Amino acid sequence: MPRIGEPLRDKVRQHHEYYQRGLHRSISHQHFIGFCEPEMYDEENACWVKTSSRRYSYISLFLRLRLIHFILIVLVSLSNLSASQKMPFDAREATIDSVHHALFSGLSTCREVVEAFLARIETFNNFTNAIISLNLNALEVADSMDEILAAGNATGPLFGVPILLKDNYDTAGIPTTGGNLALTESQPTEDAPSVAALKKAGAIILGKANLHELALEGISVSSLGGQTMNPYDSTRTPGGSSGGTGAAVASSFCVFGTGTDTVNSLRSPASANSLFSCRPTRGLITRTGIIPISYTQDTIGPIGRTLKDVAVALTVMASTGYDAADNATALVPPANRDIDYAASISSGTLQGVRIGVLNGFFNRTTSNETTPVNIVMDAMMQKLTSAGATLIPINETIYNATSILALDTQRYEYRELMDQYLTRPSLAGKHPATLKDLYATAPQTTNGTSGQFLVIPAQYEYVNTALISSTANSTYSTIQSDIKNLTLALPSTFALHKLSAVIYPEQKNLVVKLGSSSQSGRNGILAALTGCPVVTVPAGFSEPSGEAPIGVPIGMEILGLPWSEEMLLQIGYQIEGLTKVRRAPKWAGERVEGRAYERVPVVRPERWNIPEAYPLGTLQV
Repeated sequence: MPRIGEPLRDKVRQHHEYYQRGLHRSISHQHFIGFCEPEMYDEENACWVKTSSRRYSYISLFLRLRLIHFILIVLVSLSNLSASQKMPFDAREATIDSVHHALFSGLSTCREVVEAFLARIETFNNFTNAIISLNLNALEVADSMDEILAAGNATGPLFGVPILLKDNYDTAGIPTTGGNLALTESQPTEDAPSVAALKKAGAIILGKANLHELALEGISVSSLGGQTMNPYDSTRTPGGSSGGTGAAVASSFCVFGTGTDTVNSLRSPASANSLFSCRPTRGLITRTGIIPISYTQDTIGPIGRTLKDVAVALTVMASTGYDAADNATALVPPANRDIDYAASISSGTLQGVRIGVLNGFFNRTTSNETTPVNIVMDAMMQKLTSAGATLIPINETIYNATSILALDTQRYEYRELMDQYLTRPSLAGKHPATLKDLYATAPQTTNGTSGQFLVIPAQYEYVNTALISSTANSTYSTIQSDIKNLTLALPSTFALHKLSAVIYPEQKNLVVKLGSSSQSGRNGILAALTGCPVVTVPAGFSEPSGEAPIGVPIGMEILGLPWSEEMLLQIGYQIEGLTKVRRAPKWAGERVEGRAYERVPVVRPERWNIPEAYPLGTLQV
């Protein structure tokens, strides 16, 4: 039987929610009177019930008037706070929820939130060199959202949330360069569908993050953006190729960022910057409007400081649905469309979850670079076991990252895809017409101090081969056949051991030092070739040192079968709550005073910090 009345705490909560939603100004007098109708407390049913008894009329009238008086004082006080009395928005480790709390409670405006992140970027970008360009319209967008908020029409899961895009996402109004000097003036006339979805959900694009040039490696150095540094250890790289995004998110330059992943590029920066990411199943999110590398391997997704933020961002990005321009999107089963991934994560346990451990993805030799990873991973596996998970060692020889890497398809698909991208009608501005033109935009130099592109020496053979290769090569069909065998082997392994997921370190060693020949030891190739989803979570840190005051971050990949994003996010969410590993860089904990900007500041990347090991404008040793 329904009770008369309801607990008073629910009414208070209801009115708190009204205020958070910015509706307090429209609550009618009748609504307040209804809220405060004479009631008595029913001890048996533990709730307040309406009563018309004269026995309580005088007491009820007195209580009603006192309560009305109290509520009016509180609401008037909150709604009339002066700007000087408001608490400045704190961008440090901010989440989607914390931004929304600040906006919907009236503590901050969209403009103030954007200004808080701009102040951090302007103050600290020289610590990381993570930003290539800022969106000069960001403050205008924030102002328009403040008008929407004031009118009570704020909608969208990302309303007012400032984000950064990797600079290989097409954006109308902001050049899309891939970090390449020859593409400095390349201007898309349309947003990539994923960018349009983020904006439709209410996100505010703050700007573009640096990346390894054209997303081809993991050092995160480019001819336009220079070298991005790891915010935890400035002598090391931030992973890559989405290293600018990783460093920026770790430094609280935005709430979350976007990346791309052809082999490791979402997961490597997440691992190296104590962050979370999701490389989705190939086809879940359209790749239209992304500077391409490989049809077989390319995916896109979010990088964030919490798994919940990653889940919300993934939901929005996946809302693009089927795209005729990317036929991989036709592979998504109907049951896996329009999923709210944030709703799939909840409190729970790992009890009974069966997880495979890919032993072929570890380097068990002892060294200063590999030992910290093994120590952290062993500790993580112990925690998972203690939490009730069952870990099953997987020793099948097919799962050897070094051997699998030989199946990489990039060199056969790259030139054809780039030529298509560079000749699209929606790409305006000055830019090369073909990939060959891009790599011939300046005379080769003897000292490596000029030139319109940057290819690290370890990539010379790859790029030179890509310039003359195509999918018509006989080797390409052989590789695709081997990839198909690998793709079929994975579900067999899952079925044999009754697995929900498999785990392994994202990188067998610590993220490499600046000037290294390549980002060695990474394990992303299995997901890249099979198209399987992966959630990356922070696993721990190396021991602190002079260069790394709190240690170097180390991440773990959680790989599942296609379309298992919900399960992987739930497993990752349990691990996040169990281990609580994520920590901000030491210097990033410093609070930056809010600033009132008339216009978005100009932040120019430091191009002259490129290590001597990476000469510009050459494809030859």
